[in-house]
Amino acid sequence: MKITVCIGSSCHIKGSRQVVEQLQYLIAQNHLKDKVELGGTFCMGKCQQGVCVTVDDGFYSVSPETVKDFFETEVLAKV
Repeated sequence: MKITVCIGSSCHIKGSRQVVEQLQYLIAQNHLKDKVELGGTFCMGKCQQGVCVTVDDGFYSVSPETVKDFFETEVLAKV
């Protein structure tokens, strides 16, 4: 599974750094480092929607406040 988080300027302002840090923590806490690849990219073109995140081919809008729920439903449930 590959998770990509936008680290462009608009998403950075909306908390992409915190999203990345929380995802790193959750991946490690759940012992998924060998199953989940976490990466960053610049603008995904949907800046108005919050921090842009893709999981494989799916697109999601995440915030530092929703990242834990996102991880549980979109990552843990599918690994």
